[in-house]
Amino acid sequence: MTLLIVGATGTLGRQVARRALDEGLKVRCLVRSLKQAAFLKEWGAHLILGDLCEPESLPPAFEGVTAVIDAATARPTDSLSIRQVDWEGKVALIQAAIAAGVERYIFFSIMDAEKYPQVPLMHVKRCIEQYLAESGLNYTVLRPCGFFQGLIGQYAIPILENQSVWVMGEASPVAYMDTQDVAKFAIQALSNPATEKQMFQLAGPRDWGPYEIIRLCERLSDREAKVSRMPVGLLRFVRQIARFFQWGWNLSDRLAFAEVLATGEPLTASMEEVYTTFGIDASQTATIESYMQDYFSRILKKLKELNYEKSKKQSKSKRKVTSKSS
Repeated sequence: MTLLIVGATGTLGRQVARRALDEGLKVRCLVRSLKQAAFLKEWGAHLILGDLCEPESLPPAFEGVTAVIDAATARPTDSLSIRQVDWEGKVALIQAAIAAGVERYIFFSIMDAEKYPQVPLMHVKRCIEQYLAESGLNYTVLRPCGFFQGLIGQYAIPILENQSVWVMGEASPVAYMDTQDVAKFAIQALSNPATEKQMFQLAGPRDWGPYEIIRLCERLSDREAKVSRMPVGLLRFVRQIARFFQWGWNLSDRLAFAEVLATGEPLTASMEEVYTTFGIDASQTATIESYMQDYFSRILKKLKELNYEKSKKQSKSKRKVTSKSS
C-alpha cells in the first residue's frame, strides 16, 4: 500500500506518518516546504511538493497512491482562511483522490461538529463529512475532540513559568487523547472493512475539566498556578476586533471554536464499540496522568541540569576572580 498523508508536519499528522512508517507502509507526504518537512524524509517518508489551495499541484502527488489520510487544517497564523484551506482545499483534494481512483480515504473531523454550525471550523468540517459521503469514495471519518499535546502550552508551560492560566466561561470538560493513540485508529482503519463509509467519535479514557488539569499540573510540578478567568463576553469582543483585520480572520474563527469549550457541555463519547470495531486494546490508551507525569519528569530533570551547569559556571567565575585578587 502506498499512503499519501496530507498535513504530515502538524501535531497529529506527524504521528500518523510515524505510525504508518513503523507499520511498514510506503508513505508519501504532501508538503508546502521541503525544509520544514525534512524530519519526515529522515524518518523514511517520500516528500511531494504541493498545496491544497493550488489544485494543479495535487495530481502528481496521487501517482501510484492507494490510500489517503487527511490531517491538514488551517492554522491561526496562516495567511489563508479556514474556508480556503478546510473547504476549497479539501474539495480539491477529494476530487483529485476520486480522479486517481484511491481505495481508501481517512478524514479527521471534530467531535460534535454538527451541533455548532455557527463555528466556522466545525461547520466546514461537517460540510466535508457530507461531501465525502456523497463522493463515492471508500471513506472513514474520525472525530477526535482534543489532544494531550495542546495541554502543554495551555497549562504546563504557564505554570512552570509563573504565568497566568486562562480558563474561559463554564469550562467544558474534554476527553483528550494522545495524538499517538489517534494515529493508531487512522492506520487501523486503512485495512479494516468494518470502518468503511463510517464515522467514529474518538475520546480519551475520561473527560477532564480545566481545574482538574490545573491541579494535576500543580501536583506534578510542585508549583502553584495563577488562574485567570476570561468571560465569554470578552472572548466575543476580541473575536469581533480580530474580524476587522484580514490577518485576524483565522484567529477570529479559532476563537469561535474556543467558545465551544466555554459552554460547560462535555466533549466526550462512549468508546467501547469503537475499540471493538478497530481491534484496539483500550488498556493501551495513554492517560493524561501518565502523559503529564512523563512531561514534568523530563522538563524538571532538564531544569535541574541547567541550574547545576549554571551554578558550576558561577563557581568557576568566582574562583577566577578570587585568584586574580590574590
